[in-house]
Amino acid sequence: MIRRVTPDDVAAVTGLVYELAEYEKARHECTVTVTQMATALFGDHPSVFGHVAEQDGEVVGTALWFLNFSTWDGVHGIYLEDLYVKPEFRGGGHGKALLTALARECTSKGYSRLSWSVLDWNAPSIAFYESLDANAQDEWTTYRLSGDALARLGA
Repeated sequence: MIRRVTPDDVAAVTGLVYELAEYEKARHECTVTVTQMATALFGDHPSVFGHVAEQDGEVVGTALWFLNFSTWDGVHGIYLEDLYVKPEFRGGGHGKALLTALARECTSKGYSRLSWSVLDWNAPSIAFYESLDANAQDEWTTYRLSGDALARLGA
C-alpha cells in the first residue's frame, strides 16, 4: 500500500533516511533528527512531502520530495530527494509504486516533471530507473555549497 506520510510515520521515515545514507556510504553525513523531519513534513510551513510504502502494517519504503519550479515551463515539478525501500522488500514493486504515486501527483496538479539524482555507481537503481523510461540528464553537472564554503560565501 502506498500512502502519504503521516505524523505517526516520522520515526520510521527518519530511520529509512539513515538506512539510505548507509547504503550510499555516507552515514557519517546524515544528521537529521526525528524532530527536524517532523517539522519539515508537518510544521507550520512544510518544506518536504512524502509517501510511504507499507506492507503488513510496516513502513518498508519512502519517497521524500519537494516542489521545484521550471522557469522554461512556467510550472512546478517534483524533485525526489530520497527514494528508499528496505533491501528485504526490494523487487516487490514498492519502488515503482512510490514513483507511480509521484507521477500521479505531477499529472493531477499539472506539474511538468519529476526529477531526481542517482549516484553513478548505483547500477541497480540506474537499471530500475531506465526500466521506467527515465532519461539520464548527464549533460548537467551538479554543484553544491555546504559547510565552511557555504558559510564563507554567505558571510
